[in-house]
Amino acid sequence: MSFGDLVKDLRIAQKKTLRQFCLDHGHDPSNWSKLERGIITPPRDENTLEKWAGQLGLKTDTPEWLNFMDLADLARGEIPKHVLSDEELVKKLPVFFRTVRGAELNEKELDDLIQKIREAHSPGERKRKI
Repeated sequence: MSFGDLVKDLRIAQKKTLRQFCLDHGHDPSNWSKLERGIITPPRDENTLEKWAGQLGLKTDTPEWLNFMDLADLARGEIPKHVLSDEELVKKLPVFFRTVRGAELNEKELDDLIQKIREAHSPGERKRKI
């Protein structure tokens, strides 16, 4: 799922038209539509993203909130900040990228790989939806 798809789904879940949502929250409908369609990328400003997440009904630090923030980073072509702040994880990224790039995984194989990564995830750390 893309960031734009998530934003649109969350807005629709509130039973709001694009124009009504924008009117309620002071957004430009044209720009919001472009955001939902992936034509423009989400901002880097965390305060803005946090405000948007709240407007879309997400609660702080829930898995849905964290997924929203991760998808915003990915929509900008960036690695999520929580990944970059973990030195051990950053050291392992090249191996992960080589594995995924050369593997030509189908959807089930990719799901299996994700499950293995989740199972290997050390307890006590904050888990994010992949």
